[in-house]
Amino acid sequence: MDSSLYTVLLTTTASNILEDLESLRLFSRVVTEYCSTVSEAEVKDQAFQLIFAFDEIVALGYRENVNMTQIRTYIDMDSYDEKVFIANRKAQEREAADIMKRKAKELEIARKEQAKKGGIGRGDRVSFPGGISGSGVVTSDIQNSAVSDSKPSAYSSQGKTGSRGMKLTPKARNVETFVDSIRKEGGDVSTLSAKSTRTATSQPSVAVKYSAPVHILVQEKINLLADRNGGLEQFEINGVLYLIVNETDGLENTQMQIESKEKRNFQMQVHPNIDKKLFSQNSIIAIKPEGKPYLLGEKTGVLKWRFASTDESNIPLTINCWPSDGGDRCDVNIEYELTQPTLSLSDVTISIPLPTGSGNPVVTESDGDYAVDSKKRVLDWHLAVIDSSNRTGSMEFSIPGLQDDFFPISIQFHSDRPLMQFSIHDVIARNTGEKVKFSSEAELTVERYVIQ
Repeated sequence: MDSSLYTVLLTTTASNILEDLESLRLFSRVVTEYCSTVSEAEVKDQAFQLIFAFDEIVALGYRENVNMTQIRTYIDMDSYDEKVFIANRKAQEREAADIMKRKAKELEIARKEQAKKGGIGRGDRVSFPGGISGSGVVTSDIQNSAVSDSKPSAYSSQGKTGSRGMKLTPKARNVETFVDSIRKEGGDVSTLSAKSTRTATSQPSVAVKYSAPVHILVQEKINLLADRNGGLEQFEINGVLYLIVNETDGLENTQMQIESKEKRNFQMQVHPNIDKKLFSQNSIIAIKPEGKPYLLGEKTGVLKWRFASTDESNIPLTINCWPSDGGDRCDVNIEYELTQPTLSLSDVTISIPLPTGSGNPVVTESDGDYAVDSKKRVLDWHLAVIDSSNRTGSMEFSIPGLQDDFFPISIQFHSDRPLMQFSIHDVIARNTGEKVKFSSEAELTVERYVIQ
């Protein structure tokens, strides 16, 4: 322990001194396990964690037959109420982030329309660059009439906080406080049980009105599992193209002409309601003659694609991690490289595991920002944007540990450009043959991106 801190164990005169010494050593191990540095400030900060752990060692004055592994397992057990609270808070954070993104896009489109006296004109071509040869910009023309009056929750301004283990007593009060804050902001919250059915992956419903008669939304997810030596074990891209019709003036049977620029073997599949023969022969997405028309304002998936490969050249962002044993400490050098310069990745987080009970790392060099999650024992390397201007970057730090302690590394990011290269030439009202004004946006997100 620290020179100014001591672990004191009070026992009776009839206790077994050998068992007492073993209990004392276990108490000391608990302190070093949950305190990154053994200091008075850190002990106060981790007071509740230490109390919970101590309670697993001694119950009603008697020593429990547990070891450090069991204590860690008991403390890390999930609380159902805590899951509900975290899920609700994350949903509010996502809702506030979506509102800000859409408002930013709306202001950007308004500025461009003022400068050009018009947005995307009739028959203008929209490109979705995703590979090395792609070019162009994906734009979005959105009017948030319903969202502009909404207010982000107070919880959306809070940073991410790690779970504090199993917290049963205060959690009900926290959830009630959270629900009350939503009611004050005009949210429709009936009961806590109704809110508890929402999961962390549920998407908040936000009423958005697109100003263009037709809006095109492209959503793509990447799933990657790579080896630390550079080998690619799994790489998969899954994407969906959605069509949203906002006006009923003969647009229920809208058709669009697309052009694929992909040289890779993407597997494409249209919705059963879409004319498959017309798409395969002319790359036109149109409803079958006997098919059902598009529903007004509904997001309808019309085309989906998949690509799988084990070719390392498909990796959009490579991570190279070199831990080197240096006596009592391990020097870690980690670098990234954007292999597709047309991509622009936003909110990039590279999470590197840290050895347990080794304190905080000493970072000597870092492009971007970093933060240490003491609870999860993870070093999060944050970069706001990775694009052609900063295709490479590195971080160096040292910490006691072994080479395997720093894997697996996980990465999170998002982008407004899909990986599949294609463009939309025209959107045409099938009944009249006239070109229709349309807007578009694209979303690339990470389902899994792990270097093991």
